Amino acid sequence: MNALMAKGLLFAAVLIGATIYVVKSMNIDLSDPINLITMIGAVAIAVLSVGVSIKYINQMKTDTAGGELAEENWDGIGEYKNELPGGWAYSFLGTLIWALWYWTVGYPVNSYSQIGQWNEEVKAHNAKFEAAHKNADAATLQQMGESIFLVQCAPCHGTTGDGLSGKAHDFTHRMSKAQVLDVIEKGSNQLGYPMGAMPPMMAQGKDAEDIAAYVAGGMKGEQPAAFAACASCHGPDGKGMDGMAANIADFDEALITNVVKNGKKGALGTMPAFHDRMTPVQLKALATYIKTLKGE
Repeated sequence: MNALMAKGLLFAAVLIGATIYVVKSMNIDLSDPINLITMIGAVAIAVLSVGVSIKYINQMKTDTAGGELAEENWDGIGEYKNELPGGWAYSFLGTLIWALWYWTVGYPVNSYSQIGQWNEEVKAHNAKFEAAHKNADAATLQQMGESIFLVQCAPCHGTTGDGLSGKAHDFTHRMSKAQVLDVIEKGSNQLGYPMGAMPPMMAQGKDAEDIAAYVAGGMKGEQPAAFAACASCHGPDGKGMDGMAANIADFDEALITNVVKNGKKGALGTMPAFHDRMTPVQLKALATYIKTLKGE
């Protein structure tokens, strides 16, 4: 046995020993088939890595290039048309066979998975949560909504809901004049209301200015004549005609739900869609809390 072989075997033994030490120190249960397969794979990788390294290092010391030189060469420097090394080819084929076995027998794709268990447990918990808080009173919903807001919304909208001084939407005021003008100019086709997309440029010039000032001012005072274009979808009172369009007069449950599920473009960037991260009760609680946020 030459020195290189001895060093290689020693290195492999150290790798295997380190792997066993880590497994024991972490109290990993090797009776679990997945853990056992992983352990066997780690040992196999250590042995194969050292064995292949020793083989090719020895070859580099003794072998000389030979065979038919490919046409793409320069002054004799190029690749030879040699067959693929048998060890490499058989290893690759063995990997493919092992992969097919692993997917179909060792760990079938339709068998137990931790992610699947987690999803089932979350689904069951959400069902219990919904049943427990189905008829929650306003105080409970507000308290629950505040907790949700501080975790999910405050990083962008601020703990007080002021939008971090204008960087995101300010919940203490329904909408600013600039925000209304931006929606009038660009339209809206993201929130998924039954009425569909709001086309851009529904009003221009002074009409757009009057509408923006009226909506941003809480829809108080004399309604501008140009607001008739808005009332056709949002209703004369701006409350969205029972969920058919967005409520531009107040933060209601339908608006909060649609924004959370579909996301929304804002000054700070695009708010991602949260999809099913919140249950219906949690969305109702969030809307209840947001309604309590008022500015000075």
